[in-house]
Amino acid sequence: MKPKIIFFGTPHFALEILKEISSLNYNVEALVTAPDRPAGRGRKIKTFEIKQYAINNNISIYQPYDLKDEEFINNLKKHRANLFVVVAFRFIPKIIWSIPELGTFNLHASLLPDYRGAAPINWAIINREKITGVTTFLIDENIDTGKILLTKKCDINSLDNYESLYNKLLILAKELVLETIICLITKNISPKKQKIIKKINFAPKLNNQNTKINWMFPLNYIYSLIKGLSPYPGAWAILNDCNLKTRFKILDCEIEYLNHKIDKNYILVEGKRIKILHKEGFLIIKSIQIANKKILKSSEFLNGYTLKPTVFVE
Repeated sequence: MKPKIIFFGTPHFALEILKEISSLNYNVEALVTAPDRPAGRGRKIKTFEIKQYAINNNISIYQPYDLKDEEFINNLKKHRANLFVVVAFRFIPKIIWSIPELGTFNLHASLLPDYRGAAPINWAIINREKITGVTTFLIDENIDTGKILLTKKCDINSLDNYESLYNKLLILAKELVLETIICLITKNISPKKQKIIKKINFAPKLNNQNTKINWMFPLNYIYSLIKGLSPYPGAWAILNDCNLKTRFKILDCEIEYLNHKIDKNYILVEGKRIKILHKEGFLIIKSIQIANKKILKSSEFLNGYTLKPTVFVE
């Protein structure tokens, strides 16, 4: 039997998994996604890619502001779906996740219970983990705490940034979601409580504060922060050029350790290389993005921007 499925999700990660489910001719009855919102300088209403995909494939669409809205819940029930699949969506109340007979499961991009939260891929790199993965679990009353269904592990190598790890986990996630659907249909699965561990790493939502580079932090942490936020949303700092302050992002870098006694984070230019002085040595910028400009290699950036010896970063 191929169950009737209602899919919950909004970002690209969710879209790719919805495409995978649909490609195998599962009965995706409806998509529940975020409401349209204004975007860009003109504040025009933006239609998410996943919504456009649903329109193109004749999938019913719901975009509730309130998940407890009575009309919305009644509409979900009318589909008589067997299973709800959730990928990168907001907290879902029990009145919804308890509807389908086969349950409601969520896909999370970490090995739970580690990295519960909104940005598990980013924080796994920022914290210099060697292994991560993807997990499917049954939703319960709390966030990312439900019983585990299936997992797949993934190595994090020294060259991985957010984008490369995202792409590796997406491949595993597609496989895992399909395996989970089959196991729930055949009832060939025994959900297990999440392990109790002494220290759980969390993955809080990224914001303007936790993506800013703190130059007092160790050089290897700054390096990992840059990788974990590259290319999006980007680790950022302030370029202070004679009191003309400009926000910029560092998307790729190297580190070089060196003993010195300078206590200010000056920027040095050596040939076509940009080096930021740090208490432990240098952070060497390989690609940079000034606010509202395109990403440039350091050599390209220096062709159009002169960095004076007195320039420093905050």
